[in-house]
This record gives sequence, structure tokens and C-alpha cells, in this order.
Amino acid sequence: MGPRDKRPEPKLAQTVDGEAAESRWKPLFRIAGTAALTAAALTPVAIAVFAIWPPPYDGTAEDWFSVFQDSRLLGLMSLDLPFVVINILMIPIMIALYVCLRRFSPSFMALAVAMFLVGVAAFFASNPSVEMLSLSNRYAEAATEVDRSALLGAGEAMLATFQGTAFHVNYILAQTAGIIIGAVMLRTTIFSRRIGYLMIGGNALGFGLYVPAVGLALSAFSGVILWLWFILIARRFFQLAPTS
Repeated sequence: MGPRDKRPEPKLAQTVDGEAAESRWKPLFRIAGTAALTAAALTPVAIAVFAIWPPPYDGTAEDWFSVFQDSRLLGLMSLDLPFVVINILMIPIMIALYVCLRRFSPSFMALAVAMFLVGVAAFFASNPSVEMLSLSNRYAEAATEVDRSALLGAGEAMLATFQGTAFHVNYILAQTAGIIIGAVMLRTTIFSRRIGYLMIGGNALGFGLYVPAVGLALSAFSGVILWLWFILIARRFFQLAPTS
């Protein structure tokens, strides 16, 4: 821990815009803190599912239908349903970070939050978890080979979307936004340098997804780093919005 980490945390009214900011933003900071804790609880679950029951990412639609037929919950989680929830939880977190940091770098914070929100929209558009569950149910009930073939074709189309342009747009924009916000954090005393460095490091390591052979492992490890970040950022948000 560097010497700057030992400094007392500044009061909210002195660091976030002044003008009665403490009372105005308390509800937002409490919501963001709760969202961060919830995301911290979901992250190890998602990583554990990936490690214990590796999804058939290179498999066919029929392979995925088999996963859903064995366990609907496992199928949904294998198709990143926990990250759908985490992305929703990140929205109040990002808004709270913008409120805290916009005074120090309004241009970069506006750019980062906009990039993140566009990425979230792309992620929602690309995630086929619920659609694949529906197709799997219909596939199990199909009476003819023609029906099964049509459902397999629809499933393959869903999987192509899952790993397609929208997914990569989300991934690249979200990681880049995290690095930008982490860099802005290092310019302030609102958040500790540890929080800033974890945000930069976790999102930078996330780009390891594009490294051949070990990409998924690097991406999973970045999730561990960001899990710690969620805990620390939740603690800081609750400090910014004391109940008494």
C-alpha cells in the first residue's frame, strides 16, 4: 500500500461537486454499494460454474440443447446469464462513479460511461440464454426430424450471435471504459489508489480473452481481480452515504 492510501478519506461534500452533494447523492451511493456487493456475490458463482462445468463453447446447437435438457439453470448460467445481471447492476455503479469523478475529468468520464452503456446494450442484444432455453424445450418436444433440423438451425443462428460482433463490441467497450475510469480515479482522493489500480488491471487483463489458447483463463482471472474491486468499491460507496 502506498503512502497516499493512508490518507483519511475526504468528506463527500468536499470532493463531489460541493453544493449539498452529500444529501443529494446518498440514495444513489447506497444503491451503487448494494449493486456492487450483489455483483461481488455473483462473480465467483459465474467463475465456479465455468470451472466446474465448462460450457461447450466450441460445440453445436445440439450440444447446448443437451446442457439445457440436463439442467435449465446450468444452461442459462453457461450462456452468461449471471453476467446479464452483473451488467444491469453495473449501471447504477457507473452512474455513481460519474457523479463522483465528473468534476475531475468531465470529458473522459462522459466518454467512458457512454462507451459502457453502449456496450451493455450490445451485450443484451447478443446474449441468447433465454432464447436457447426456449429452443431446447421445443427441440425436446419435436415430433419430426424436419422440426428438429429447423430448431437446430435456429440454435446455430443464436450461437453465432452469441459470439458475434455485438459480443465483441460489448467486451472491448466495457474493458476500455473500465481502464479510463480507473485512470481518472488515480487523479483524485475520493477513491484509494488500490481501487483505481484494480479497475485498470482487471479490465486490462480482460483483453487476454484474445490471447490464443489461454484467453478464457486470463479472462476468468480478470474476473477475480474485479471481484475484489466490487468489494472495495461497495465499501467506499457506503462510506460516502452513511446512514446516520
